[in-house]
Amino acid sequence: MTRQSLRTSAGPSKSPTTAPDPRRWSALAAVSAAQLMIGLDLTIMNIALPSAQRALHVANADRQWVVTAFALAYGGLLLLGGSVSDLIGRKRALLVGLTGFAIASAAGGAAQNPGTLFGARAVQGVFGALMTPSVLAVLATTFQLPEERGRAFGIYGTVMGSSSGIGVLLGGVLTQYVDWRWCMFVNLPIAAAAGAGVIYAVRRVPPGRDRQVDVLGGALATAGLMALVYGFSRAATDGWGASITLSCLITGAAVLALFLVQQAVAAAPLLPMRILRDVRRAACYTAVFTLAVGMFGALFFLTFYLQTVKEYSAVKTGFAFLPLTVGLMAGVRAAAPLLHRLSAVALLPAGLLTLAGALTLLALTHTGSGYWTHVMPVFLLVGVGTGWVLVTANSTATLDAGPDTSVAGAMVMTSQQIGASLGTALLSTVAASSAAHYARTHRGATAGASVHGLNTASTVAAVILVIGAGLVWTLLAFGRRRSAGA
Repeated sequence: MTRQSLRTSAGPSKSPTTAPDPRRWSALAAVSAAQLMIGLDLTIMNIALPSAQRALHVANADRQWVVTAFALAYGGLLLLGGSVSDLIGRKRALLVGLTGFAIASAAGGAAQNPGTLFGARAVQGVFGALMTPSVLAVLATTFQLPEERGRAFGIYGTVMGSSSGIGVLLGGVLTQYVDWRWCMFVNLPIAAAAGAGVIYAVRRVPPGRDRQVDVLGGALATAGLMALVYGFSRAATDGWGASITLSCLITGAAVLALFLVQQAVAAAPLLPMRILRDVRRAACYTAVFTLAVGMFGALFFLTFYLQTVKEYSAVKTGFAFLPLTVGLMAGVRAAAPLLHRLSAVALLPAGLLTLAGALTLLALTHTGSGYWTHVMPVFLLVGVGTGWVLVTANSTATLDAGPDTSVAGAMVMTSQQIGASLGTALLSTVAASSAAHYARTHRGATAGASVHGLNTASTVAAVILVIGAGLVWTLLAFGRRRSAGA
């Protein structure tokens, strides 16, 4: 890492000599709408799943594919999507991605059998993986002024972080009052509006003439990431000791290790090792991975607690998530102005510790806990911590990345996807085993057992977040000391 890059990350950077793009805020709105659509699809079908299962006669053993097909394709192809985006140009990648995502959404909404719905969800993931790296690259290259960069990534962080809660709310409203198919059709107007904004506001950056797609690296990265994500999803349903779980996790880890070896010697690597050797970016990826473990675990358990223990309807559960967005906005508004004043070492650990506090509070919830006194504060703290970390990590990871901007941004979302998959699987397993033990020792107290499992898993998540905060602080502090001694 150069001294200049560390100075840039630690404080104010010089203003660019070129005039700011007059359409930059319109471009921000367009790419944020595109990312909102992707974020919605990570959760919106969770609420619609029971209705879709009944309508299409999906077997219980197969219903997970409505969610897993999207996560597999999206998480597995993000790195390759970043490389393809650089090859064909960011604006073109956005337009192709939006068009493909809209067509897949229409096909899924009109599905008459399970196979069509599963396939449509997978295709959504493919085109989403093409869009996300382009979104981050557009933001990183369009907003160069430090003050504007913080504000732009703050707005983007709010959109990305709140999309899960919005997806739950929108999914509940559409499913209950319209039809589950509109959880897919809703993407069509969003894609149209985002596409129009991209055409109008996003500048065309000529693709690199000498760029090549690392086909072997893309195949290894995709296979390894998909195997890991699928292994984590099977762990949540079949257990960590199941042969399918172990084989997928071992295979995924081995293939990704082979991918890293291949990248070190490849002429045009998909993931240049200089990205991972940069301690700022390594810390950002670690922070987002840890954040996802805690955030998605908290949202998963809160959804379960509200609907099962407190017996909230789908719509009421969706509205109960609104404080999450309020917290996100507060976290973003607090962190964004500090991006050009403070270093990441002062920002990322603080956000993770805030989230750890939320999980600690969730660990104290019991069957009689009230929404306003116990649940809402958890949503607020999760939102504050998530907004704080996301705006810092996305801005820092793509800062001064040059030709690696798309891939550096793709690694942020890859870290989040792997963390979310691992967190959901790990914490679900912890909760289930703890609840089973409680039920055996308390003669089948169902509600009490469920909440006890939630408490135990939340405690584990809080510990993971504290460890993650310490690791991120260590990485960044070590990088600063090494730079000072250079």
